[in-house]
Amino acid sequence: MLKKAYFYLLILAGLVVLAPGCKSYQKVLKSPDNELKYTTAVDLYESGHFKKALTFFDLVRTFYQGTKKGENVTYYTANSYFQIKDYQLASYYFKQYQQMYPRGKMAQEAAFLQAYCTYLRSPRYELDQSISYQAIDELKRFISNYPNSSKVAKAKELIAQLNYKQEEKDYNIALLYYKMGSYEAAITSFQNLLDDYPDSKNKETYLYYIGKTYYDYAEKSIPQKQKERFEKMVEAYNNLLYLYPDSKYLKELKPLSEKAMSYLK
Repeated sequence: MLKKAYFYLLILAGLVVLAPGCKSYQKVLKSPDNELKYTTAVDLYESGHFKKALTFFDLVRTFYQGTKKGENVTYYTANSYFQIKDYQLASYYFKQYQQMYPRGKMAQEAAFLQAYCTYLRSPRYELDQSISYQAIDELKRFISNYPNSSKVAKAKELIAQLNYKQEEKDYNIALLYYKMGSYEAAITSFQNLLDDYPDSKNKETYLYYIGKTYYDYAEKSIPQKQKERFEKMVEAYNNLLYLYPDSKYLKELKPLSEKAMSYLK
């Protein structure tokens, strides 16, 4: 019972301590003193109270626009949204900072963080990848504008991740075509994967599916079309054998290639 009473006293004490602070913030919000609002916003920002800080930054943004404090307000606003994981608004204000203060001390940082926010908004590979393309463009622009930045390596890494996400989407589309028996679409899709992602770590898999798809396609084709498709299958097998002599797929494709070659004799 005493423990419970002590617990309630602690809560009450906390409320008493907080109440004056809440009242003082309300007083600052209503005050005509923009300097007081600015210093309050910065104090809140620096202490990690980003949502509260945003309330005050919104009040003084127009008043300080074009000044050194206005530069701080714009950057702090952007970074506050970044810290609370509102990446869309963070990106907007990082872009605004660059437009309004292109020579500002945080211009390079703002350019990277704008692109990074767009990267963070990129959805799963199954969904529309328009935002991913936007992020790639922004990251490439950052690299072009700041080639000596220490963040160039990170920007390239993010671009690679976004490209892989698109590759994964394209691969699953190609695989779906194959499973559906849409062999022409599957072959075109797997070939596009080889062309679009020449350095892909999955190149071996794409070559395998081209050979396998051509074999299945040939088997189900009318006799007049089989010769050409079996030839393509053998060609795909030989490409795989040449590029990946130890490929795990050769065990499956070798007998299929031999069957195709026996048909061609």
